[in-house]
Amino acid sequence: MNFDLTPLFRTSVGFDRMAQLLDQANRIDQTPSYPPYNIESIDDNHYRITLALAGFGDNDLEITSEQNTLTVKGKKDNDVEGKYIHRGIANRSFERRFQLADHVKVRAANMNNGLLHIELEREIPEAMKSRTISIGTEHKTIDQKPEIVKDKKDVA
Repeated sequence: MNFDLTPLFRTSVGFDRMAQLLDQANRIDQTPSYPPYNIESIDDNHYRITLALAGFGDNDLEITSEQNTLTVKGKKDNDVEGKYIHRGIANRSFERRFQLADHVKVRAANMNNGLLHIELEREIPEAMKSRTISIGTEHKTIDQKPEIVKDKKDVA
């Protein structure tokens, strides 16, 4: 099922990123399933992406983060010597993209037992964090003008 959101975006300004995300979500059935991966939520601000990459070494992989897109590329030579009766282990190049939310940064990447772990952290800027506002006892409003205090010389 395809949705045409053109009328919505004709009258909207600044929602380009949302349009891209909706378009990508619409094409999700067309994305390849290799390599398999998990996405874990460690806590409110920490995430982990784990990709199963049997047969790949550190030198075969490239991880890049640009704007809000994390890209993992694997390049593997298919020139493997030997006579196979059955070859079930995938040994092909791939490119997997992940859309990251705003303020999500890649912190680390580690390869362990054929699993690539990518650690992500959401860094909320200070201006966007919630803050507590203290309540004062004075009843001044924005419209009230401050009192003008005259010098003692003018009063006498």
